[in-house]
Amino acid sequence: MSDRYLGGEPLAEVVRSGFVESRHSGSVVVLDADGEVTAWAGDVLGPVFPRSSNKPMQAVGMLAAGLVAAPAELAIISASHRGQPVHLDAVRGVLGPLPVTALGCPPDYPLSDDARDDLVRAGASRQPLFMNCSGKHAGMLRTCAANGWPLAGYLDPAHPVQVAIRHGVESLAGEPAAAVGVDGCGAPLLAVSLRGLAAAFLRLVSAAPGTAERRVADAMRAHPELVSGTDPDGHDTHLMRAFPGLLSKVGAEGILAVAVPGVGAVALKIDDGAARPRLPVLGAGLSRLGFSLGTYVDMPVLGGGSRVGSVRAVW
Repeated sequence: MSDRYLGGEPLAEVVRSGFVESRHSGSVVVLDADGEVTAWAGDVLGPVFPRSSNKPMQAVGMLAAGLVAAPAELAIISASHRGQPVHLDAVRGVLGPLPVTALGCPPDYPLSDDARDDLVRAGASRQPLFMNCSGKHAGMLRTCAANGWPLAGYLDPAHPVQVAIRHGVESLAGEPAAAVGVDGCGAPLLAVSLRGLAAAFLRLVSAAPGTAERRVADAMRAHPELVSGTDPDGHDTHLMRAFPGLLSKVGAEGILAVAVPGVGAVALKIDDGAARPRLPVLGAGLSRLGFSLGTYVDMPVLGGGSRVGSVRAVW
């Protein structure tokens, strides 16, 4: 593993009316079911911030530290939820008697357009509860309560809950965190390589039933609607519903990690942070393992409301 990310190579292009309008570069790694690298592009050894793709690993760290949670609760703890009513109820359930005011994530509106519009029409302002990472924060607070750790300062990297989470992330990735940053939600953010990220997801789906790793993977796959919602942009939900057994978690700045038991794993980063090429590139990666996402990776380009092109992988 190197000490910095060197950037990638061309992975996808945007075609409009037969004309290549834009191109996206990045890096992607493909592991087989045994964890061996079978294909790659760009820099898969340099550290990147996986952003919300870290959440399943963070949840494993919480379980190892004593968190007691039901499957649906683990799903929302691992989620980048859309702020739909079912998500807000789930976050409140994780908090239990803990005050909503203890959430350290910034106030926000839901990611879901419909959920946001409903709240605005009802006169609601931005709240930490609505923020897409509030489930993870609720899990951190609940882990603190289970251990008698102070709730105040739980986002400090030196706080016991963050030390436990770091151990969980590093153990799953099989490498030490190369850097510690601050995520958009205010929580510590650990940098690992794309190879380490893919290896972590493969370990999640390959772990023995009942282990912390497998419990998180099983919870997310059993409750995909909690992970990223049911609106069109809830790609994790739709992938896990369409392909039983597949585990998926997107992250901001063009990150996506997926694993399929008995097949392998793919982790990718789009260098310009765009989301639109992630699915086509994922499809190209999984196809190298003999696993097809079919038309699910089709990302149309619209003109005047009609399809005039697509975003397609070139790797």
